[in-house]
Amino acid sequence: MAESRSPFRTKADLAADHIKHLIMSGEAPPGTKITTRVVAEAVGISETPVREAIKQLCSEDWLVERPHVGAVVAELTVANVRELYSVRAALTALALELGGVPLEGARLAEVDAVLAECETAVAREDVAAFARLNRRFHSLLCDTEHSKLTHRMLQSLWARTETAQRGFRLVPWRLPKSHAEHIAIRNALVAGDIPLAGTLQHAHEMAAMKALIEGIQETHG
Repeated sequence: MAESRSPFRTKADLAADHIKHLIMSGEAPPGTKITTRVVAEAVGISETPVREAIKQLCSEDWLVERPHVGAVVAELTVANVRELYSVRAALTALALELGGVPLEGARLAEVDAVLAECETAVAREDVAAFARLNRRFHSLLCDTEHSKLTHRMLQSLWARTETAQRGFRLVPWRLPKSHAEHIAIRNALVAGDIPLAGTLQHAHEMAAMKALIEGIQETHG
């Protein structure tokens, strides 16, 4: 089942998207102050919806409020990456196991379309595009009639922790490896080997966690 999303975008949404782009592209590295006026001018809106966007992004861990400074881009830490990926590994593997059905029909067609876009993103070394497609891939796999609650939990988790996807910038070499792991998970599901798919999914998240932790440690080393 496709992940639904309203086409209507508020001014606050547009401001949030702009700030996320700055972070994902590397234009605003960790610690960068996000200035309401600058964002408002860039997007062409007033400062009020920008303030709403900043408040929302703080709640989702993209930004943190610092006394006497304001909102700044949040750091990726070993602790939050370890917790995030451990929870994701458990929930995504569980969703596949609860789904318990082979990947086929329209859902398979959607997954294959996403994988084709992923291949293009890998070839172009487009980290932002791959991060977006990565979430779409996992959402398609985890959204079944028997895993709706788990999928809703994952959607909430992804919304609050999407900032960690910029970790691909720390380890861009993970893109082709991650893509290959996606294909292996897809193939296991097509073959109807649900236990193998769950095992591969859990290992996929753990490999991403290990790589990010190593990237963070090298950056701060």
